[in-house]
Amino acid sequence: MSVEVWSDVVCPWCCIGRAHLERALAQFAHADQVEVRFRSFELDPNAANDSTRSVTEDLARKYGRSEEEILAMQAQITERAARVGLEFHLDRVVTCNSLDAHRLLHLAADRGRQADLVQCLFRAYFADGASLGDPDVLTHLAVDCGLDEGEVRDVLSTDRYLDAVRADEAEARALQVGGVPFFVFDRRLARSGAQPPEVLLSALEQAWQARTPTSA
Repeated sequence: MSVEVWSDVVCPWCCIGRAHLERALAQFAHADQVEVRFRSFELDPNAANDSTRSVTEDLARKYGRSEEEILAMQAQITERAARVGLEFHLDRVVTCNSLDAHRLLHLAADRGRQADLVQCLFRAYFADGASLGDPDVLTHLAVDCGLDEGEVRDVLSTDRYLDAVRADEAEARALQVGGVPFFVFDRRLARSGAQPPEVLLSALEQAWQARTPTSA
């Protein structure tokens, strides 16, 4: 059974949603028969790579709020993350473009390392404040996750996997994905948002039952 997750590595709710999915799978009797695939979704395709700009400042500017209000919102997100064992330091998060990270996730999927790289990217961005738009940072993270350095640098220096990212995004539009994370279970049903583990577990069970109907 397949579970596809449209997400962005710079989205805190996607990171939390991934943790919720892991908890749901830990309770799912057929987890060993589930293949999870992360699909590309850029929240801001035009984002600049600027490690001198904090996301806090950008959000305050974008929504016309004070930095204090944004920090309060981020504190709530940090608390939600802590409930599922995630360490967030959103005051460290910097502005970056996630396209290259998405391209590397497609490489990682082809090499059987996507789950490792997703976790590594989320941790680097939300806990460590790493710039996921920096090729050297991405290379270091990808190599740490078991990818070949030469192949990683080849991807980052070319347009390799750009078509795969665009295909994921086109499919998201076809599915009318309005926000992420967006979970699709065996192409049978979908759930939007960082749903609680019990909601995702229910979706897993429904998709499994639809796949293997009980004989009369």
